[in-house]
Amino acid sequence: MLREVLRIGSRRSFSYKSVRRPNLAAVKDNGNANTEQKPMPSAQPNGDLTKQLRAKMLATGPITVAEYMREVLTNPNAGYYMHRDVFGREGDFITSPEISQIFGELVGIWLINEWQKLGSPSPFQFVELGPGRGTLARDVLKVLTKFKLGAEFSMHLVEISPFLSKAQAQRFCYKHETLPEDSQLPYYQQGTTATGTNAYWHRRLEDVPPGFSLVLAHEFFDALPVHKLQLVDGNWQEVLIDVESASQSTDFRYVISKAQTPVARLFKPVPGETRSCLEYALETERHVGLLAKRLEQQGGISLIMDYGHFGDKTDTFRGFKQHALHEPLLAPGSADLTADVDFKHMKHVAETSGHIQCFGPVQQGEFLERMQGAARLEQLLANALPENQELIRSGYEMLTAADKMGSRFKFLAMFPGVLAEHLKKYPVAGFTE
Repeated sequence: MLREVLRIGSRRSFSYKSVRRPNLAAVKDNGNANTEQKPMPSAQPNGDLTKQLRAKMLATGPITVAEYMREVLTNPNAGYYMHRDVFGREGDFITSPEISQIFGELVGIWLINEWQKLGSPSPFQFVELGPGRGTLARDVLKVLTKFKLGAEFSMHLVEISPFLSKAQAQRFCYKHETLPEDSQLPYYQQGTTATGTNAYWHRRLEDVPPGFSLVLAHEFFDALPVHKLQLVDGNWQEVLIDVESASQSTDFRYVISKAQTPVARLFKPVPGETRSCLEYALETERHVGLLAKRLEQQGGISLIMDYGHFGDKTDTFRGFKQHALHEPLLAPGSADLTADVDFKHMKHVAETSGHIQCFGPVQQGEFLERMQGAARLEQLLANALPENQELIRSGYEMLTAADKMGSRFKFLAMFPGVLAEHLKKYPVAGFTE
């Protein structure tokens, strides 16, 4: 089974050829024609969601890529993440924690190491944004339980999917319950782990209670909606999504807004921006701002892990279905939609939203190697059955090799700015040689 996981997991990790895109210079200008855009090929749609999106566009006009992405992924009735297990061999992609236990163990060791260098404040909160199946949370929980040295802590999971929240609870809680809709509490599900740690599920980061927090976000920001912006005659205009025609066709297309949209008017590029076409994640900006304020005011550490770039890519919006690239405008709701994280923008927001010091981004392979991943690998191999050794070795190679996940995924750490001098004396593990 692990061999199959490694085979299909690699596809999402490093098959990043560009999906077919319209020539934005020649896209039909929402009624003011440049050149007619060729329609997208038809596919079997997710009926209700396709009809809903089509009706909305016919009634109110084109919608932003961000609105389309939000509906496709989190629509309460037909959203991609809301009612199914999208991970693993039977899903559409596999994440690093599913490939090898080494990943979660080293992330947990990193948290403990940096927490201890700050004086081991207690109690603290372990917070994860978008926990997926709960594999990373489970592995980190094991480390925290083993090395917390008497400190008290609670778990807080930010998850909007009812299906995934139950799967997470089943993975690391011995009992859990979903609260009534009218409970008026900041959490909607609670549970207790086998070691007695209390766990709470929240729909928003804002609902996590104040307190010193160790915050993880693994492949969370890549699923947040993005706006696609194009520089036209010195002004930023937005790429929108519209129906192909007013007929019964289920095809969608890209169009350029006639004038600046509210987001295009508000957008302020990072100093030194040279791109004329980019993806702007307003939700990422909001979440990073909230996280920066939380760390500054309450104290804590954050580690963001995702695939992305440092402000140099333009068109990364794409879909994944059954471990292969999928045209994002086809059959909405049936495939994962994602866009690379712009770490340059994220770092700029963190450092300007609050008194925050960022480290990185560094490549995943570098981080894991600096955290003594090779030594942990040898420990596992020494205690593994001979028939499992090659699979364990292959899993670690997939996480660290430059031509696989090692260079594609990046790590970014955030600390309160007041710790700047302290962190010079005690460098952040994983981010320095």
